[in-house]
Amino acid sequence: MSTLEEISKSILIIERDDNTRETLKNFLKPHYSCATAKFVNEASELIKDKRFPVIFINCDTQKIKGTDFLSFIQNFSSNSAIIFISNEKSFDDALEAFRAGAFDYIHKPFELQQIEQTVVKAFQEYELKNLSDQYQNKLEGLVRSRTKQLDNALEDVENSYRATLKALIQALETRDFETHGHSERVVTFSLRLAHEVGLEEERMRDLELGALLHDIGKIGVPDMILRKPAKLSEREWEKMKIHPLQGYQILRDIPFLEGAARVVSQHHERWDGKGYPCNLRGEHIDICARIFAVVDAFDAMISDRIYRKGRSIEEATKELEKHAGAQFDPEIVEAFKGVPKEDWEILQERSMKNRQEIFSFQAIVDELVHKTQYFEMVH
Repeated sequence: MSTLEEISKSILIIERDDNTRETLKNFLKPHYSCATAKFVNEASELIKDKRFPVIFINCDTQKIKGTDFLSFIQNFSSNSAIIFISNEKSFDDALEAFRAGAFDYIHKPFELQQIEQTVVKAFQEYELKNLSDQYQNKLEGLVRSRTKQLDNALEDVENSYRATLKALIQALETRDFETHGHSERVVTFSLRLAHEVGLEEERMRDLELGALLHDIGKIGVPDMILRKPAKLSEREWEKMKIHPLQGYQILRDIPFLEGAARVVSQHHERWDGKGYPCNLRGEHIDICARIFAVVDAFDAMISDRIYRKGRSIEEATKELEKHAGAQFDPEIVEAFKGVPKEDWEILQERSMKNRQEIFSFQAIVDELVHKTQYFEMVH
């Protein structure tokens, strides 16, 4: 293996003419380590084994075009300064060589003093390129390191937000015990359906947090209405119907929750425009809110209540189909039907377990989707 010192002072001379080759070698060897080759194939083996900061090549006497060979050299030593030697003056050949990346172009006969000056400049060029590469590599490494640190810091901040929001929603759920586990279910249900719909990755966080916080506006709903065991009066129902706007008002000034706030404010809108609070219709409703509306209704149907037992997944799915195109986006209902029943069962069962640890809803769903895809591949 060549030492750095050997590399820093190495020159390769590729010249078919014996007299020119030996003249250059003898002139340069007092100050440089010179290797020589008569033909390109011989030079190729030398270049593969060792880096040469400066390479002379006669572009007129080789079996392949000199500029083509330059590309070969650059694959092994991109910073090498290539000096072309030509047997005759040719502006077009010189221009082509420079375009291909040559450092200099010398035609015969040449003065040895000219060679000496060119070699000194060529080594300077090589050193500058190396320094530039080292700086670039160091800079890129620093950027990667800082980016990773920033990503970790942002992830920690997001996890802290999630932990705080999850604790807030758990506190809210204690006001209405019938909704135990509801927030977790609709979050994981939403993310699972979003995978099936093909929701963009950058919208997943909006959907996750919007689903988690969808009922935050109920903080402003009195207990006598929220926990009333009987049917709500018309006046009470009107007060209940403002909770999406109350939730939006709570979240609207938090940039981190901008997308989630749309889910909160629109999750009771309907595809046919007969929902509340703003009577939005069709695709004017945020895609995340449309996904959530389907799973929110699904969860309400399969969950037990004091006054009734929850429906089966099959029955709930038929009910969603019945209202597709009216209450729900029909394409999202169709995607819902593509999710295996077992996925809903797993997520439903998980939500009912009593545990306090903070976990990633996304990770739960990603693991479930991965298992489903793997099962489909092996079968």
